[in-house]
Amino acid sequence: MSVPSRSTGKSAFVIMVAILGSRVLGLVREMVLNSVFGLSRELDAFYSAFRIPNLLRDLFAEGALSTAFVTTFSKKLATDGQAAAFRLANLVLSTLSVFMLGICILGIVFSEHLVLLLSPGFANIPGQIQLTTELTQILFPFIGLVSLAALYMGLLNSLGSFGLPASASTVFNFVSILTGLACGYLFDPQLGPHAIYGFAFGTVIGGLFQLLMQMPKASNLGFRPTWIWNLRDPDLQRVFKLMAPAVIGGAAVQVNVMVNGFFASYLAEGSVTALNNAFRLMQLPIGLFGVAIATVTLPSVSQFAARSDFNAFREQLGRSLRQAFFLTLPASIGLALLAVPIIRLIFERGRFTAADTLVTASVLQAYAGGLAFYAAIKVLAPVFYALDKPQIPFRVSVLGILLNLGLNLLFLRGMHLGLISLPVTTSLIALLNFLQLYFMINREVGRVFTREDLGALFRIVLSCAAMAAALIACHHELSFLQRGFFPGPVVLFLEIIIGVMTYFAAAWLFRVDEIRTVMGRILKKLRRSPS
Repeated sequence: MSVPSRSTGKSAFVIMVAILGSRVLGLVREMVLNSVFGLSRELDAFYSAFRIPNLLRDLFAEGALSTAFVTTFSKKLATDGQAAAFRLANLVLSTLSVFMLGICILGIVFSEHLVLLLSPGFANIPGQIQLTTELTQILFPFIGLVSLAALYMGLLNSLGSFGLPASASTVFNFVSILTGLACGYLFDPQLGPHAIYGFAFGTVIGGLFQLLMQMPKASNLGFRPTWIWNLRDPDLQRVFKLMAPAVIGGAAVQVNVMVNGFFASYLAEGSVTALNNAFRLMQLPIGLFGVAIATVTLPSVSQFAARSDFNAFREQLGRSLRQAFFLTLPASIGLALLAVPIIRLIFERGRFTAADTLVTASVLQAYAGGLAFYAAIKVLAPVFYALDKPQIPFRVSVLGILLNLGLNLLFLRGMHLGLISLPVTTSLIALLNFLQLYFMINREVGRVFTREDLGALFRIVLSCAAMAAALIACHHELSFLQRGFFPGPVVLFLEIIIGVMTYFAAAWLFRVDEIRTVMGRILKKLRRSPS
């Protein structure tokens, strides 16, 4: 059995729609948290506590495990059939359940040590270490639940089902919002400082529902969970072999975010929350575009690699990277130029003040410089595992982590540049990591970007320049509206519409293939619609 034939663009679009719902609800969740707590010590503690299991989720579950499992499962499916592939899935499921149970127990027992290691600056704030430790103990089971959910997601993706697993995060956010508010009310009816414990319990309950919703679909596709325990199985060891370097190889961005949190714990109250809020907005286009494209690319290139069809491999990868840049470059410009009104619209209410908006907006602008490279790394790094070359992203990632640590020490401790230096460094590292990975993949399979691809990228950059010019011009022209009867959200909406229309028009004028494909699909849909 092979992966159902489906174009990257069409499958990615399905995932984008599902992820859009998840990211929007994720923003709603952040809006609720920031409205209730603002840039406060409670929210700093919550995000610091959540960062620990969340980092492990990205390293082991949605990062290393997902990459290693999807690669091995897809090849097994292509060469040995469904029964052998499902046996591998049950081997991984059984082993993962035991491993994650041990991780959760250790994490709960040693929570205080982890907090002191990752957020040592909290020791200077009375009660902050204790609060963060208690929240960490509540949140740690989340890693076990979402690790199993990530395994099911990889299984469904490999079988050609993309929409439902991508929407699992939507369920997580929806459930965590409702149960977080309900539990928060139980802890503190005024939704004061103690309500933060309720939101921690709500997060864990949301993770449980994220797992449960995927099980029926997997069952419909023929997968039956069965306990199989054999650590010496060669297919399971192959997954472990790929996972070991993938833990670091796919983790540069998240480890760098963790390092940023380490340094931010020494800065002013609210710095950790400002970093989290800005990066959450960054994750919207990364998730919509980078993750969506990467999700449908990996199973395809894994099967191409299994058949040694490197022409198709290069063509698929080049098309995926071009799509990622087409979608994320304009998003990065929009976030950078409209950071203040976007932050004001999303967060500025309740205990989140105008001063908090300015701090968070400056962090978002710095992060935006690396957005397109974050997304491209999401597409590019996993393909090395399809080539059995996991050591390459491993080396690149380790170098990036070391550079990030060194630059943070230089900018923050040596030059005293403050909070803004942390996201600037992260964006620089994303650029360097992408360039290294791109040149390495060229060395392994041949030139990925053809002359036509490079020309298309240049035309995309020209389209982005046109959009930036339009946004700058309309910001000055529309500013009088905000002084009159039009509220800020209306003006922001008009600016976004003008920016998007300008980008699409310029892309059409410059003959960018991606926009012509999009417009062709829209026209095709319109022709099919009843008059």
